[in-house]
Amino acid sequence: MSNKFEQISIKSGFMKHNGGVLFRTMSETEYEFKTIINENHLNNAGITHGGYLSALIDAGAGTAAHRASGNAPCVTISLDLKFIGASKVGDEVTGFTRILKRTSTLIFLFCELKCNDKIITSASGIWKILKKNLLT
Repeated sequence: MSNKFEQISIKSGFMKHNGGVLFRTMSETEYEFKTIINENHLNNAGITHGGYLSALIDAGAGTAAHRASGNAPCVTISLDLKFIGASKVGDEVTGFTRILKRTSTLIFLFCELKCNDKIITSASGIWKILKKNLLT
């Protein structure tokens, strides 16, 4: 387990294009990730767009599922989100993911995004563990 965050947005793609995500493993069932909100992440109301928060959770919780599966490829089956607070430019948003259950083919988890010690988004999701040779 590591106390240091690592950049997980290394390959070109949506999350790297949008500023990247820092990630760390807290335990076998708990993970943390974070990013800083910039102007590209805002909606017309001047707060962080729900679509960006959804993508952030999908990336962070998805990485948690990947790590919890023993680094097997994983894909999102479902992601249920509740938007309950806001963030703005310059805010650090931190995600906390807890693995609730792991089977041989599925990962069930819960995730919260916090900003300034307040929950802004909560989510529950299910990830499918793929066989490694399925992607080749």
